[in-house]
Parts: sequence; C-alpha cells; structure tokens
Amino acid sequence: MVKILHTSDWHMGHTLYNYDRTEEQVSMLQQIADIVQEHKPDLFLLSGDVYHTAQPSAAVQTLFTNALMEIHDANPSMVIVMTAGNHDSGAKHDIFKIPWKALNVHTFGNIDVSKLEDLIVEIPGKASVIAVPYIHQRNLPKGFYQKLLDKAIENNDVQLPIIMMAHTTVKGCDYSGHDNASEYTVGSIDSYDLEDMGTGYDYLALGHIHHAQFVRGGNHRVRYSGAPIPISFDENYPHSVSIVEIDKHGETPKVNDIEISNCHPLVTLPTEGATTWEKAKDLLANFPNNIEAYIRLNVLVEDFLPPEANVEAKNITREKKCRFCLINAQRLKSRSEDAKTMSIQEFKEEKPMEIARRYAEDLGVVFDDDMKELFQETLDSIEEDDRK
Repeated sequence: MVKILHTSDWHMGHTLYNYDRTEEQVSMLQQIADIVQEHKPDLFLLSGDVYHTAQPSAAVQTLFTNALMEIHDANPSMVIVMTAGNHDSGAKHDIFKIPWKALNVHTFGNIDVSKLEDLIVEIPGKASVIAVPYIHQRNLPKGFYQKLLDKAIENNDVQLPIIMMAHTTVKGCDYSGHDNASEYTVGSIDSYDLEDMGTGYDYLALGHIHHAQFVRGGNHRVRYSGAPIPISFDENYPHSVSIVEIDKHGETPKVNDIEISNCHPLVTLPTEGATTWEKAKDLLANFPNNIEAYIRLNVLVEDFLPPEANVEAKNITREKKCRFCLINAQRLKSRSEDAKTMSIQEFKEEKPMEIARRYAEDLGVVFDDDMKELFQETLDSIEEDDRK
C-alpha cells in the first residue's frame, strides 16, 4: 500500500488587495508539516502553482524552501514530487533539481517530449509517479499522456500503484471561485476531455482548480486537491489537503480530506446576495472587533456609489482587527440595458471575454465561437509571455 498527501496551488507570495498574506501562508505551511508528522505519508505530491508569480521575491522563495525542509524533516523517508504550474517559472523549478534529490525531493519544471522516462519517478516497493508540469496543449504531441502511462505500465512488473500528476483544466470539474472561467477554459488553460488524459493510472493528482473535488466520470480516481487557503473571496468553500491510500494497481483509492484553517478568513457582507450601501455600512460596523478577517461588501447601486464610500468603509474599520478590501458594486438592472454604464471598478472586475463581447455588440458584430477562440488564444499568448 502507498499513502499519499496530495496538495496544490499554494500561490506563495499572493497578496490580497495589497495586504501581505505571509502570516496566513506560514500558518498553512505549518499545518501541512504537522499533517505529515501525524500521518507519515510515503509520497508528498505538490501539483503546481507553488508560487503566485513567475518571479517570486527572495523572501517568498526562502519561506518556501524553509517550509519544504520542515516538511521533509517531519518524515525524512517520504518522497516529495513537485511540479510547476501555469503561475510558476518552469526554469526556476529546475535550477536546484539535482541538490533537491539528496532530500528525496523531485522537481519538474519543463518537459522534453523526447525523454518521457525523465518524467517517471519510481518509488521502490510503493508506486510509480508520472510527474507532468504545466505545458500548453499546443506543445504536447498527440497521445502524450497515454504514452507516459504505457511506459509506466510496461515497467510495472509487481503491480504497484501508478499515480500521474498534472496541472490543467479537465472538463467535468466545478470551477467556482475562479475569475474568467467557463466550461472551455479556467485561468487561461483550455479544458481537456478526461479521455485525453489517458487510461491506466490508479490516481490522477490534479492541480489548478482551487475547489477540492473528484472529477465527474473519473471513477473516484481523478481529483483536484484544491488550494489549502482561498485566493479570492469567491472561493467560499472548505480548503484542505487530501490523504490518499491505494493498496495496489487497479484498486480504487481511499481519500480523506484534512481541512486547513485560515487565520485571516475572507468574509463577504452580507453573506448572501447584496444590500444597500447604508445597510452594508451597518453590517460592517457590527462586525466583531476582534476577528482578523478580510472584508468584501456586496452593495446594490442604482446609479453610483458615493465618491467617499471606500473612505467611509475604512474609517468604520479603523478600530477593528479586520481588513477592509473592496466594495463589490452590483448595479440594479435598468429598463434600458442598452444604456448601461460601468464604473472603473466594475470595468476592472469584468471578464476580458465579456468586455470583448460587449464591444463587438456595440459595433453590431456577432461575437461567434470563432471570434471567442481567437480572443482566447490572444489572452493565452499574453499570459504565456508574462510567465516567461
């Protein structure tokens, strides 16, 4: 039997509306180290998006390195396998590839499609791990995942579990909480059909989607571990890491979620729907003084918010421990939708695809599927350039 701790999407270095989140990230990492200490997994899988940006600061990299050392020390015999996500720099992941191996840490930042065997980590007597870092679909040859699986199966004489890692979007997942998301793309990663991921794995350890879940149609073998702490206010669901146990090749995994608590929770007022500005101020004023939460206000507006609204909100929280972040203005629908105007804040929060659609409609152009695909390719290209 192999016992696995599956996690992903740490987004180290993430800030929330200019608030530093180091304290939360330190708490998260300590909880994960404690879980390793208690459960003693054989394998620790970190499926991408270790960092929030491709160029993390020296302080953030030091925090991560120290945390990984502590996680290793909590169970020195455990093998750690770490892959780059779309937020990471693959090159940075590979810089210390060789010295990390001395501590049973295997890192994967880039792919050489001519050397598939380099992506397979053999854990003697326990499992085979196929570690696939993020790579754009257009750079993968047809049948790439199946070729990897076939190679792992070919060498699996003693029927050990076969685990595959990937950082991507798979159709059939719940992508709630992600900006600019649809059934076709999440976070600028186009969706794969589950069949494209091949067959023959006992567990597919996915990263990228922040909501912990099994993927529909995956026969309890395909799972997003989710992010350990929320990255946005819309991630209003529990956050956790997954403990996975597999007896042997062909057996169904047993999965147990262990929730990670956030010392600075993300709170939206009101908790459901939206309210008027005056009532929102009352909710904020009545929020407990001693809770160190981030606060978002959902406010209904007919025309515009008062110019001093943000200043008012900050003044209300001046003597509280909570951190006011933003007013999420939700405009009441008017009789004339054609005459709708947007505030600067609303424009910034609007999805790029929706802005493009509105612009096309204003020009009298039908924003069809071909135009959507071209626009999405442009967005992907921009994000890939930023990542480099």
